Amino acid sequence: MPRPEGPFERIPEPALQEILAELERLYPDADCELRHENALQLLIATILSAQSTDVRVNQVTEALFKRYRSAEEFAAADPAVFEQEIRSTGFFRNKTKSVLGAARKITEEFGGEVPDTMEDLITLPGVARKTANVVLGTWFRKPVGVVVDTHIGRLARRLGITPETDPVRVERGLMHRLPQDKWIFMGHAIIWHGRRVCSARRPDCANCTLADWCPRNGLPDV
Repeated sequence: MPRPEGPFERIPEPALQEILAELERLYPDADCELRHENALQLLIATILSAQSTDVRVNQVTEALFKRYRSAEEFAAADPAVFEQEIRSTGFFRNKTKSVLGAARKITEEFGGEVPDTMEDLITLPGVARKTANVVLGTWFRKPVGVVVDTHIGRLARRLGITPETDPVRVERGLMHRLPQDKWIFMGHAIIWHGRRVCSARRPDCANCTLADWCPRNGLPDV
């Protein structure tokens, strides 16, 4: 069972700035862990990562990106074959529809190139704000929002940044409290900390260097 969370306690601004500084010290090279060589590969890998792990997706895309090298080639893929190629990432039927559908739209409406605006990206099948923010921030280096996955949602509440649980509202809270020039980096850094230290079931509070400022440090589960 996931670790239950206690009542939300908003972190004061000075403590939040200390946490941001510590995350920069801990993870100076924090970046997206999905392997990719271009915007299309990142888009597809991010779609495949839903309800999966980056490790699993990287295993699958190693062969996938050798077989399909353009939006046109993905769009022309046989859905039945593609389903089997991505099966181990889970939810492979829905992901096949999303990937092939996005590739078709990119081919037909965007000249085969992944669009570089939020407005255009979220028109693609299977692409909502999280996926769009990954592509915009990681590849295009555009800080138009903050990536919100399960790690970021969990840590945003534990660290007292925002009490929200809905991803759109979590993102809004992060955008309000984090400086815009840190949106891209902090998205990656918080994910890294969630994976390496502040896990859902067994957060390693005893060895967490954010503990001095974390509102949840030392409090019992309720």
